[in-house]
Amino acid sequence: MSATPETEDLLRRHAPQVLGALVRRYGHFDTAEEAVQEALLAAAEQWPRAGVPGNPRGWLIKVAARRLTDALRAEQARRAREEKAAALTPRDAFTAPAPGTDRSPREDDTLTLLFLCCHPDLTPPAQIALTLRAVGGLTTAEIARAYLVPEATMAQRISRAKQKVRGVRFGRPDNWEDRLPAVLQTLYLIFNEGYTATSGTSLTRRDLAGEAIRLARAVHRLLPDHGEAAGLLALMLLTDARRDARTGPHGELVPLDEQDRDRWDKAAIEEGVALVTRALSRGRAGPYQLRAAIAAVHDEAPSAQATDWQEILGLYDVLVRLVPGPVERLNRAVAVAMVRGPRAGLAELAVLDDELGAGHRLDAVRGHLLERAGAHDEARAAYKAAAAKTLSLPEQRYLHARAARLGP
Repeated sequence: MSATPETEDLLRRHAPQVLGALVRRYGHFDTAEEAVQEALLAAAEQWPRAGVPGNPRGWLIKVAARRLTDALRAEQARRAREEKAAALTPRDAFTAPAPGTDRSPREDDTLTLLFLCCHPDLTPPAQIALTLRAVGGLTTAEIARAYLVPEATMAQRISRAKQKVRGVRFGRPDNWEDRLPAVLQTLYLIFNEGYTATSGTSLTRRDLAGEAIRLARAVHRLLPDHGEAAGLLALMLLTDARRDARTGPHGELVPLDEQDRDRWDKAAIEEGVALVTRALSRGRAGPYQLRAAIAAVHDEAPSAQATDWQEILGLYDVLVRLVPGPVERLNRAVAVAMVRGPRAGLAELAVLDDELGAGHRLDAVRGHLLERAGAHDEARAAYKAAAAKTLSLPEQRYLHARAARLGP
């Protein structure tokens, strides 16, 4: 794309709404997504030259709708498809707003699209992959990296998922609570990609993190008494509260223990702590509530040195019993090191090579613990290995800087 970063942010923000409007009106999820992608490409080429229109979403809907109807005519079933689309379209369906107006849809099409992508006929991995593509706006390559699978494999998974939801009526399902686990996991992955981008020149992608928080708020409003929905929103708020302190004046990564805590968002911390406190008081804690509780312990500590690592380790002990995944055990290893010493943490890492060896985070944590243990040569090698595995330029620079600090 030749679009500026501002234009790309605008397009990413509107893309799910445009896709939702087209699917609501016409059906044909896979064809509609292709039409939206063509409209986005047209906007990326035209808007930097001609300027952003007064109603960018209306412009995108109009262009995408034109591309979609052209595609339907080409399939020689225009009349039958229009009749079917008319039959499936609700009376108050969203239509493209007139130029110069700022009409919003009756309901949040993005959230409705989110539940559509988490259709029960799809496997959980397919639900999440399709939602990340259609709602989160991630590329197939970014989703593949999040899942640690080849890009071709993820492309096939997304294509099969789109075929399965073809013809499904666009509307809020009655059984949305059955789809909630996939919805929450999807929002969690979108937020993680926004908070720490897996590739590129920027450490964060604020548009993705902001969209994940907005959708998490919407889900929490729908299910205000659901502990895990509240826990996920709390986790996002407590984590995103540190965003401004995570980078230095030149975009460099600043680790948690070196951040200026005066730059943390106190309002977001207060809201997140209140959410997770209420959620935990209702009964047995789920994984998102536990993660939020861990984030709250970090955020409420007045300094890095005052962090209650013993409490954090206790929370991780409960979390890994519920979710014994490699990422959870990696994070627990850091807590073990902070409580029992770096060598104890390194012992916890030894069993994770087969599961996390392809990514950079295991080597990065190993380098940090080796440095704390005084094994500088080994730490330098681990930092360099981690830098070679990440596609994020800020993380590469940070890891190379850590290695350089330990000598030649």
